[in-house]
Amino acid sequence: QVQLVESGGGLVQPGGSLRLSCAAPGRIYSIHAMGWDRQAPGKQRELVASIVSDGTTKYVDSVKGRFTISRDNGKNTVYLQMNSLKPEDTAVYYCNAVGFSDRSTPFGSWGQGTQVTVAS
Repeated sequence: QVQLVESGGGLVQPGGSLRLSCAAPGRIYSIHAMGWDRQAPGKQRELVASIVSDGTTKYVDSVKGRFTISRDNGKNTVYLQMNSLKPEDTAVYYCNAVGFSDRSTPFGSWGQGTQVTVAS
């Protein structure tokens, strides 16, 4: 099973920045898409940003202009640069990826989550 490793979460003051990273260190044949979800207490998990193999990106409206998702295909790593952070961005952020672990076996994997807290 593909295992994703997340890093970069932490405590930041409003207006600050954080950069999240997620890597798939296991043997991967191909990755179609990677993205970031988040879940705040009492809220449903939402897809924050995604990037597909052709470089197309999508963002939830609330983070447009502030967050940037990027991908290093050679490293099977996805990044989420978060700028101008707001308290409402506080959540556990989860990395996800879909692709093929070998030539014929699809996979879908999720990280364990990294906490992002935006507060003074």
